[in-house]
Amino acid sequence: MDDYLKDDISQLIKRIGAFLSARISDILNTQDLRSVWAFAALVVTIIFTWRLLWTPSGPQRRQPKRQAPTTSSIAGVGSQPTANLLPSGFGSSIEDSTETVSNEFSQRVKPTLGQIVRQRLSDGRKVTCRLLGIILEESIPEELQIQATVRSSVLEVLLEMTKFCDLYLMETVLDDESEKRVLAALENAGIFTSGGLVKDKVLFCSTENGRTSFVRQLEPDWHIDSNPEINSQLARFIKCQLHISPLRPERIASNVFCSSSLEQFFGV
Repeated sequence: MDDYLKDDISQLIKRIGAFLSARISDILNTQDLRSVWAFAALVVTIIFTWRLLWTPSGPQRRQPKRQAPTTSSIAGVGSQPTANLLPSGFGSSIEDSTETVSNEFSQRVKPTLGQIVRQRLSDGRKVTCRLLGIILEESIPEELQIQATVRSSVLEVLLEMTKFCDLYLMETVLDDESEKRVLAALENAGIFTSGGLVKDKVLFCSTENGRTSFVRQLEPDWHIDSNPEINSQLARFIKCQLHISPLRPERIASNVFCSSSLEQFFGV
């Protein structure tokens, strides 16, 4: 509003003030009720006119309200600078390190073969085991008259057993030459040098009943055999037995376990 308009309004207000003063005096003198209401209406009109004249004509500029930052904007502000600060390949290096630590942890937790042997044998210290079809490739005494071959797949388990157990190996043979072939095969496999087995603990007999007698005399914690009849006869006298058969027959007794091979029993 310019200065000229303000001067005009000031003059108008003075005149109105003078008029009101005179009018108030007249009303007080006459005490007319209608005059009082008319005067009140006039005052309201003047006040309304005054507020209207002094209200700024231009629209006021409203300042925008500040909005709270959203979750997405916070995440964007927090993550983007961090990502820019990380060197290239940082994520892949973390994954590689995590995988390496996981592999090392798995290797530490994984039990050794020796621990598995102890666990499967329930810490049994004395073990007797037949040779044919279990330690040797041959399955009948007649084959030992020609050759004797130690099964390569069972060698690792056998060596662990000799370290932990008081192991006795036994077999039925038809002649002295078969005994020599068996001892030579075991020696060539390194069982006498790498393990704790000695030749005196390799026993030979001429009949199946002789093997049964050996087992009963030694009173082992475990006996391992491939003849179901011998396993059945010894079930009452031996704490635990392992019956080796590729056919996986039904269990002979509650204390007789079955497996297709000695190494399979130990998970090798």
